[in-house]
Amino acid sequence: MEVKIFTIGFAGKTAEQFFTLLTQAGVKQLIDIRENRGGQLSGFAKYPDLEFILDKITGILYSYDTRFVPSADIRKAYRKTKDWSLYEPSFLQLMRERGIPQSLGPDEFSGSFALLCSEPGPEKCHRRLVADILAEHLRAQGHAVHVRHLESPRRETPKRKKVRHPHA
Repeated sequence: MEVKIFTIGFAGKTAEQFFTLLTQAGVKQLIDIRENRGGQLSGFAKYPDLEFILDKITGILYSYDTRFVPSADIRKAYRKTKDWSLYEPSFLQLMRERGIPQSLGPDEFSGSFALLCSEPGPEKCHRRLVADILAEHLRAQGHAVHVRHLESPRRETPKRKKVRHPHA
C-alpha cells in the first residue's frame, strides 16, 4: 500500500495558504501533534476552530495524537538553549520510552495524512522526527512511503525601482 505522510506548520502562513497546501496535496486526515492546540497564538489553527474549518470547508478529518507531543521538559530546555542537537536525541528517547513505533497498530496510519505543529518549517520541528519514525515503521511493514513537508513558497522581496523625476 502507498502511504503519503505530509507535515505542515501553521506559523508564517495565512489561512488561505495553509488550507490550500493541504487540499492541493490531497491530505485526507490532519493529525495534530501540538501540546497546546488551543493556544491564543494559534489563530485559525486553534482547536476546536481548526476541526470545524477542516470538516466544513475541506472535508479533511481532524485528529489529535498525544503520543507524539514533546514533553514540557524537553520543550522548556529547547526554549532556553535553542540547541537542536540536544532537543532531537531527547525527543527520540521520549518516543522510545513511549514505545513508539512498536506500540503503533499495523493499520493505524494509511493513505494520505499530515502531521501538524506550529513551526513554519520542518528543520527544527518534532513533526519531521515523527514523520521519519512513521515512515521507517511503515516501510518495515512493506508499504511504499513518501514524506513531503508542505511549505508556502518563499516570497521574494520586490526590488524597488528607481524613479526618475522628469524635472530632475
